[in-house]
Amino acid sequence: MLSDAEWQTIAISLKVAGTAVAGILPPGVALAWLMARHDFRGKALLDGVLHLPLVLPPVVVGYLLLLSLGRQGWLGHWLDRLFGVTLPFTWQGAAVAGGVMAFPLLVRAVRLSLEAVDVKLEAAASTLGAGRWRVFFTITLPLAFPGLVTGSLLAFARALSEFGATITFAANIPGQTRTLPLALYTLIQTPGREAAAARLCALSIAIAMMSLLVSEWLARRARQRLQERDG
Repeated sequence: MLSDAEWQTIAISLKVAGTAVAGILPPGVALAWLMARHDFRGKALLDGVLHLPLVLPPVVVGYLLLLSLGRQGWLGHWLDRLFGVTLPFTWQGAAVAGGVMAFPLLVRAVRLSLEAVDVKLEAAASTLGAGRWRVFFTITLPLAFPGLVTGSLLAFARALSEFGATITFAANIPGQTRTLPLALYTLIQTPGREAAAARLCALSIAIAMMSLLVSEWLARRARQRLQERDG
């Protein structure tokens, strides 16, 4: 049986990961569409910047978030002054850290799916009088839906498992920012808590595996529906 503290950790983790995905989904889809449909000067540089969180040490990402979104940071100062929003050492800050680390996975999955969409279908819809937004929401996005689902669930799993950026930017505060990886780290450092650490380890593996299986199932269902509609 899980203790109340462990259930609380799971609830915080799911809230943080869900908020992270909800926050990065709109800009992620927009940026994926831009990268898939347009060539422009600086595209390679932008692509490199997008993938930086995948190659940088997560602690570096967390430190950069502190520099920019802390109360004395160039952006955090204005958020605090104008809106009273303080992100460091809060669960919202943990969601920001998880979202930043998961963002490249979402963009890449959606971009690959958008690149696989036949642009001739979009052109045909445009010639029939459909506007740009209608083409996007009725043709492009439904065809790219499997990639959108896969990217979202991969991003969810990545945000759920984030450690370095979260502990640097949001700290390890029980009941507030202590997610599953942070709770597991705390238990490992505490003598006599090996059984609790093993439970959380198994739970983390189960949640991650479930996310991957659900991602594959939803993507397969979406492809089947598209094939049935086209057939």
